[in-house]
Amino acid sequence: MQNRITEILNIQYPIVQGAMSWVTNAEFVAAVSNAGGLGILGPHGGYTTNPSSMDEIIERMRNEIRKIKTLTDKPFAAPLVVSYDLSRIDDVIDMLIAEEVPVALVNGLDNFNYMPVFSKLRGHGIKTIYRPLTATVGSAKYAQRLGADIFVATGFDEGGTVPEKIIGSFSIVSEIVDAVDMPVMLAGGIADVRAVRAAFALGAEGVFVGTVLIATHENPAAKIVKDLIVKHNAHDLHIFRTTPAYYRSIPTPYSQQLVAMDEQGESREAIASKMYGEQGLKVGMLDGDIHNGYITVGNGISYIKEIRSVKAVIEDLMQDFNRSSTIVAA
Repeated sequence: MQNRITEILNIQYPIVQGAMSWVTNAEFVAAVSNAGGLGILGPHGGYTTNPSSMDEIIERMRNEIRKIKTLTDKPFAAPLVVSYDLSRIDDVIDMLIAEEVPVALVNGLDNFNYMPVFSKLRGHGIKTIYRPLTATVGSAKYAQRLGADIFVATGFDEGGTVPEKIIGSFSIVSEIVDAVDMPVMLAGGIADVRAVRAAFALGAEGVFVGTVLIATHENPAAKIVKDLIVKHNAHDLHIFRTTPAYYRSIPTPYSQQLVAMDEQGESREAIASKMYGEQGLKVGMLDGDIHNGYITVGNGISYIKEIRSVKAVIEDLMQDFNRSSTIVAA
């Protein structure tokens, strides 16, 4: 049984794993794809040290992509935006083409012309998932003009860099679905089957998930991070201003410093300088050093009760898709 998402991506279930920086690797991505979803290699996936150049970033991606292909024969994806240096995006595309990556995740950034990018990807048969930081009707229509295959509507419930508009996931998705003809996935707060059902009821044709897959045996995040995800819920989380908008973290001594900076009126740029300049994401989530790092999660954390296998998580979230002969957008 198929819908537009599964047909486009050639996967069993309409579920895509977020391209989470530092906390993906070949084994994890392959586990997602082998379980019927679409795994995505995130920035710095498979590595534990900071790269010294954009050339090194690209070569690291190439090496990890080759590892993925030894672990699964199922489709997987890689992102185009892997650093702030967009001048090298064409080199990333050339690498994805050379390595025959079937799907590309395109993070929509303002003031960047993606038309040549999509023309090149389409010319080489690469499917595209377009995900802007802040989902709007305008960004969805732009994705449709680009010829993107799938649009991801991200609500404020997500982990990582949250959207600029404080609009919840289940408020934004129907607005986007009503505005375009292309299939839409919902991201933000999806951590149990009830959220999946709600997403489909509101017109989404798939879900794009992150936090719930961090709390799995195969994910490379530190064990303390997974334990803290199980222990905490959405009411516990720290949220603070940064660039371009806000960030959310499980409480850590480091995240408390960021909250304090916000409360003291420090600029978004100053908070971002501390966050990104000190590599707090890698230190917290990959190394497990909560005194010097933060742990980004979405509001769906409330529904994560145990550390499971990737397969168990995907089968749980997709249980209705297993049972029903047809699932289509409402």
